[in-house]
Amino acid sequence: MPRTKLTARALAALGPVDGKRTEYFDEALPGFSLRVAASGRKSFCVLYRSGRRLRRYTLGRYPVLGLARARDLARAALAEAALGGDPALKKVERRRALSFAELASEYLELHARPNKKTWREDERRIRKTLLPAFRHMPATDIERAHVRDLLDAILLRGASYEANRTHAQLRKMFNWALARDLVEKNPVAGLPRPAQERRRQHVLREDEIRRFWEALERESPAVAASLKLRLYTAQRGGEVLTMRWEDIELSTGWWTIPGERSKNDLSHRVFLAAATRALLPARGDSPWVFPNRDGTGPMPSTQKSIERVRKRAGIELRGHDLRRTAASHMASIGVPRLVLAKILNHVERGVTAVYDRYSYDREKREALETWARRLDEILGPSRG
Repeated sequence: MPRTKLTARALAALGPVDGKRTEYFDEALPGFSLRVAASGRKSFCVLYRSGRRLRRYTLGRYPVLGLARARDLARAALAEAALGGDPALKKVERRRALSFAELASEYLELHARPNKKTWREDERRIRKTLLPAFRHMPATDIERAHVRDLLDAILLRGASYEANRTHAQLRKMFNWALARDLVEKNPVAGLPRPAQERRRQHVLREDEIRRFWEALERESPAVAASLKLRLYTAQRGGEVLTMRWEDIELSTGWWTIPGERSKNDLSHRVFLAAATRALLPARGDSPWVFPNRDGTGPMPSTQKSIERVRKRAGIELRGHDLRRTAASHMASIGVPRLVLAKILNHVERGVTAVYDRYSYDREKREALETWARRLDEILGPSRG
């Protein structure tokens, strides 16, 4: 059992010896170690005595668990053992007691909300699909068969896309829990995606655009305006819903989407034609253009509204279809592909991405003004 000074630099360099699992004990804190599996996976551990028994307590995996935090946890565990406690036994008991609902809550608070722009979608799926199925089950008792039964039930509703997203989210949640030693296995591991997905290509025809517009009249003004803006600007739903007044220059018509709120983390400028600016609600006390009920944050989602509009209009419709429809119709009226890519804020590859710093503001403005005029022609009297 080699001893070394565990530092941030050392952690990255340490590996298994002779292809076998190796445990490196810290020179500064006796009992604290880094265990490196033959596969290269690394975990922080504490070795201590409980009565006459030598016990190993796994603190968590590196790099999910950092060195400084691991040292703090190791000191706490060693102090507990010195007072007659048994941290490893408490961990086993916690695993047995941890319900899926508690695991889901920790996942949302510690991982999804701080790290994922799409955390609200995770929260929605947990509330609507996962908790009804697994709420009171101990997380460690969930087996592959339970997951398969849930996915099969979703498929029977004809919701293949949702089945695949549920599969992906459960896999992510259990991988996260596994890395934090909250569970001992991932029941989704080795379970294939429940359905084959075809890339969606649906574009609203002109008559469907008019029916969509008319069906919005029964939605709240804010929801209707946000969905209409998606069609006028070809921007993503989350980017429209998180629009802030400070990001809009009403005098020039430019809306800047900050990198932290764009899907690809790149700041992006979108021109709002006159017809588009006319859709913006009156400015209130909230910094958000489309605030939630108490004005403290953005409107959470328009998914239910889209479902109502789809049924009311009698058309096939998902939220992303609005972006695809706008892009396809812009291409049909002659907007060049490069300009369209700039409007959509697609990531460029290769040398061009490094050297082409030109913002294309003039071309984007012309294209979005042309599309706004064409959309007004399509809508005709239905535009209201």
